[in-house]
Amino acid sequence: MKHWQSCIIDVTETCRKAIEVVDATAARIALIVEEERLVGVVTDFDIRKALLCGVHLDHPVIQMMNRHPSTMPIESPESDILQVMKRENRKQIPLVDAKGRVKGLRLFHDMLAGGIGQFSLPVLLMAGGLGMRLRPLTESCPKPLLKVGEKPILEIILENFIEAGAREFYISVNYKAEMIRDYFGDGKNYGVSITYIEETTRLGTAGAIGLLPKTMDSPLLVMNGDLLTKVDFHQLAAFHRIQKADATMCVRESCYQIPYGVVKSKDFIMEDIEEKPMRADFVNAGIYVLSPAVIKRVKAHEYLDMTDLFLHLLKEKKRALVFPIREYWLDVGRMEDFNRAKEEFF
Repeated sequence: MKHWQSCIIDVTETCRKAIEVVDATAARIALIVEEERLVGVVTDFDIRKALLCGVHLDHPVIQMMNRHPSTMPIESPESDILQVMKRENRKQIPLVDAKGRVKGLRLFHDMLAGGIGQFSLPVLLMAGGLGMRLRPLTESCPKPLLKVGEKPILEIILENFIEAGAREFYISVNYKAEMIRDYFGDGKNYGVSITYIEETTRLGTAGAIGLLPKTMDSPLLVMNGDLLTKVDFHQLAAFHRIQKADATMCVRESCYQIPYGVVKSKDFIMEDIEEKPMRADFVNAGIYVLSPAVIKRVKAHEYLDMTDLFLHLLKEKKRALVFPIREYWLDVGRMEDFNRAKEEFF
């Protein structure tokens, strides 16, 4: 990689600085050095893991970085570097000299024709909701066709996936389904394939999965049709694959304030009072990746919510993982959020 030096930051920097470097460079990595020696790296995966653990952006980068990154000697043949990348599912490999000083950086997509950037998962967009919280706007128009700027919400979502490389789409429809069909057609105008999944009865947030072809042999990305987000779908798909997940749920941090003084006590003795404290939890973000075995277990015409599906997987000790979203995300389900989307989404 040319200009790999722009990925280097000192170990005394903050997590915020590392995130800026990861987001600003095509390499998607920050190389953490101490007196020119590589002491760690920060990738998108490390950032999301740190957010789940509550690491603050102004904390030292040492709290976020991977202290044991894969490296290779600067003199390594390109064929050996590529082999290690394939075996370890690495997108980047720092090259170091005998003293551990960074002397180069190799990127997988630079070394392999076609790269890893092609997003090849089929996508199911859930667009059958009634949109009750957006009445009266949805009395004559299904929520996915409400416009944010000059385009309907669902078209913005579709085009974001197309830009990422997705070409195979399923759209679950129910309320005013004919309007959605008429607008998007079979997808030829977008250069993709669109197949409609008709819910003749309410099937919950996961029931439409049971109407998909049972021959599907690749993971499936499922997303609610009323979300505006800039989540990195490549990172999400790679995370699901590398972690060998059965199901992956995107989560986002939700902060809220308790409107009362919280009293802490032990054995009737008051220990402290915290006035109107702020709390933060990770909540379901409405974006999922499901492996073929999980898809096939959903029965046709079975009412099933996505949270119940994940709870079933947990009871069966399946590998259900979470992927924290750190990018823009907005659920356009309420009037105030719809108005907010029209002001800030671009």
